[in-house]
Amino acid sequence: MSKPVADSRDHVIAFFCVSLNPAIDTRLVLNEFRTGRVNRVSEVHRTPGGKAAHVAMALRGLGANPRWIGFCGGSTGNELLAGLGPLQIETISVPTVQDTRVNLEIVDSRGEVTEILEPGGMIAQSEWCEFQRICSNEFQRTTGGKVVIISGSQPPGVPAEGYASLVNSAHSAGCHAFIDSSGPPLAKALASGPDFVKINREEAESVTETAIKDPASAARAARKLLACGAKSTAISLGDRGLVGIQGHDEPAIHAWTAPLRAKSTVGCGDSALAGFAFATATGLSFERSLALAVACGAANCLATLPARITQEDVSRIEQSVRVERI
Repeated sequence: MSKPVADSRDHVIAFFCVSLNPAIDTRLVLNEFRTGRVNRVSEVHRTPGGKAAHVAMALRGLGANPRWIGFCGGSTGNELLAGLGPLQIETISVPTVQDTRVNLEIVDSRGEVTEILEPGGMIAQSEWCEFQRICSNEFQRTTGGKVVIISGSQPPGVPAEGYASLVNSAHSAGCHAFIDSSGPPLAKALASGPDFVKINREEAESVTETAIKDPASAARAARKLLACGAKSTAISLGDRGLVGIQGHDEPAIHAWTAPLRAKSTVGCGDSALAGFAFATATGLSFERSLALAVACGAANCLATLPARITQEDVSRIEQSVRVERI
């Protein structure tokens, strides 16, 4: 087992990966995906999914001991928990009447990836109340450094301010709160003042109403995220890296590395978020944290499955990451 990550006071840092809409990810590998035709699959992989699960896996690959908190229902929920256990990821589940969803990823030999994502089952009000209670208790009872990473979509039944309430709960317990989401839940969460927001180009364009074509326009969008309430932020530009800003009066920073041929890009953004959280929690500067985030995202391109990054790949890629101020 990897050594737990510790801060300068030798306290173990607690990483909470919060998932309102987890999934089982089914990856189908075939030679060529043809719509409207019979497609024969050569490989099938069923693994724990949802953005928060990917973040937890990537943190585990970096040597941290993350704790996953999420809804789970039915046989697919049991399968999800059974899949996280062998990865040495501690799980805290909140049972739901509705089954945990299943997402589909189709990967063909040309490198094209098609994703089909289920919306998730309806969450009852009592289930949402129990989820909030468990999160609050877990955040409060843990001492030392604490980072709450809230990522992914919200299932039906959870109010639009769901993520905002979790950010407030994290702050009340003395935790840093990181967010990766989209749409109305992201807009509400921004107003609650998360410590860090990492979203992709499309999500940033939607919430800031800014067209992002290059690092400079990404920097303009990032400043709008700060104006909306984020304390620091980064926008992913895919294989062009990350553009981040630490605070209102700070310069924008572009971090990137040479693109890699990816088996699949699923999990790259989640691995990048895990890398940033890991780096900042262990005291690295904002620039170095962005560099590690880029290295983790790139390492995911080499992983056999989403977010199964290795320290060896991350360390090697990190040496080639370039950082500049915009």
